[in-house]
Amino acid sequence: MLMVQAEDTRITIEELHNDARFYHQETIEQVIRIMRTHLHEPLSLEEMADIACLSPYYFNRVFHQVIGIPPGEFLATLRLNAARHLLLTTSLSVTDICFEVGYTGLGSFTTRFTQLVGVPPRQLRQLVRQEPLSSTGLRKSVPAPLALHGLSGHIHTLSPFKGAIFIGLFPKPIPQARPVSCTRIHAPGPYHLAPVPDGTYYLMVAAFPPSDDPRTYLVARDVQVGVQGPLYMKQGKTNGQVDVVLRPPRLTDPPILTALPFL
Repeated sequence: MLMVQAEDTRITIEELHNDARFYHQETIEQVIRIMRTHLHEPLSLEEMADIACLSPYYFNRVFHQVIGIPPGEFLATLRLNAARHLLLTTSLSVTDICFEVGYTGLGSFTTRFTQLVGVPPRQLRQLVRQEPLSSTGLRKSVPAPLALHGLSGHIHTLSPFKGAIFIGLFPKPIPQARPVSCTRIHAPGPYHLAPVPDGTYYLMVAAFPPSDDPRTYLVARDVQVGVQGPLYMKQGKTNGQVDVVLRPPRLTDPPILTALPFL
């Protein structure tokens, strides 16, 4: 095995790589904390790279490797998630919210919000203010039997769970816009997604406690999450079952932008 000498200590190349990954993880988390506390301020790639003490090119590359999406895209999801939270928990106007989260134009904000959340901001606020979700309305989807075609597997939890488990397939490792395919179950167990076009996807899972209030699924305070990918669909199927173990969200997880349960 290739070895290097460092202060009279023999260290494997693998150990050095592990140290580098740990350092990069810590550095990326530091940048994300700054993102979260400065959403209303411009934050360029160069400024993020300065925080990480890396060159812009290398920082962008490392961030993409650790998180799965570029830093600018991650920051955009944080801003839209904050906008959605303000939309649902305050009486601020859409225009005020737009500027509060760092956008400089209402038009661009509304367009991006609609594209990535799935419904326009004013419409989302109206939907939430309407009649509460009925418990029967969230029980229309049932676990499908495992099948040869499409995507199948099991959802697991570390402790007993009963509620709404949303399962979606996305082209990027971020739950935004409308999923390519989706389903909903109400307890850990089997799931099945079909049909699924050939391509590369990420399976994103979010589990919520039972509630008739739509904000439970949009503000996502008590959510458990899970992700698997990249997954490669070929001729309508993937290689074996895809299981997911749910866990609490991490700092590095992109927020759930998809407007559950309205899609």
